[in-house]
Amino acid sequence: MAAALAVETHGLAKHFGAVAAVDGVDLAVPAGSTYGFLGPNGSGKTTTIRVLLGLVNPTRGSWSLLGEPMPQRAMAALPRVGALVEGPAFYPWLSGHDNLARLDALGPDGRSSTREKRIGEALARVGLTAAARRKYKAYSLGMRQRLGLAWALLRPRQLLVLDEPTNGMDPQGTREIRHLVRQLAEEGTTVFLSSHLLSEVEQVCTHVGVMHRGKLLMQGTLDELRASSAPRLRVEPDDPARAMEVLGAMGLRDLSRRGPEVVATLGDVAPEECNRRLVEAGVGVRMLLRERASLEDAFVALTGEGFDVAG
Repeated sequence: MAAALAVETHGLAKHFGAVAAVDGVDLAVPAGSTYGFLGPNGSGKTTTIRVLLGLVNPTRGSWSLLGEPMPQRAMAALPRVGALVEGPAFYPWLSGHDNLARLDALGPDGRSSTREKRIGEALARVGLTAAARRKYKAYSLGMRQRLGLAWALLRPRQLLVLDEPTNGMDPQGTREIRHLVRQLAEEGTTVFLSSHLLSEVEQVCTHVGVMHRGKLLMQGTLDELRASSAPRLRVEPDDPARAMEVLGAMGLRDLSRRGPEVVATLGDVAPEECNRRLVEAGVGVRMLLRERASLEDAFVALTGEGFDVAG
């Protein structure tokens, strides 16, 4: 029977001297979800991942992967986990294909009779078939990330842990990795995706956890995170200055100008009431929209600061 949670932590912490890189994190990653582990660089995401995979010992706390307590049951859990963390290390003088063949031969269940088939399929999934025989030292950063993904996908995985998987990729490569993540999720793989790119997480993830300065501020579904922030109002008036006066008098917050538009946090005020008051004040309204909060809005509301949105 599959575990209800693919990743679970309780009070997980990692200190480096007096610095708490990870500070009492309680993760709950549902099996079958695509979980976006979100936060700016330096927020503790990679350190958390390294602890989860047994690469670093925690200062305190407990955790499990795929229902197996770690690190006691690492040999039962880790063969079912694929990971790409902080850029994979490969032999520079070998080709992408030969690197995978060498690593595959070292792992469990590395049957030589099916090795070429597995390697070919993994390279095809990450778009490296044409570069399979090129030496690794000639690979770009994006191609190296792709090869790391291919290694993680050589065998069927129940959990895939990806730390900044689109690092160094061009827009086309980023789109292809998004498609791959969606495909893996459809096949039933739980994907734990660490990223500092809001747009990346918003497009592929079903669940989100927000890290900030070593702490997990919030986790839940993407819709729950958006709902934690108030909706916004976008208006295109013929007199923006007067529109801001009227909306400000109604109690709308965070008023700002964006070109011909006025943007504000709507709160509990009905948008139709805003429209009525603007018209009564003699302000012509060309366009009025109520927008649900974006992931960026929710992050800023949680942390009081923003970070790289588009990458």
